[in-house]
Amino acid sequence: MKTNIGTTDRIIRAAVGLALIAMVFVGPQIVWGWIGVVPLITALVGICPAYSLLGIKTCRTGQSSHGIKQ
Repeated sequence: MKTNIGTTDRIIRAAVGLALIAMVFVGPQIVWGWIGVVPLITALVGICPAYSLLGIKTCRTGQSSHGIKQ
């Protein structure tokens, strides 16, 4: 699969994911914070299944799944 998440999108997803996961341990300590695993994984992998279904790309064109330009 080709990367469909750009650098800025990945940074935002990672930050939101970590913030949600932190809510499990600090602050309100709610179980729903584990939903933060989803944006964190998509940020690390660089592929968003929802973006693929909707045909959205936030990354530069010519970028493969390994971040190497073709």
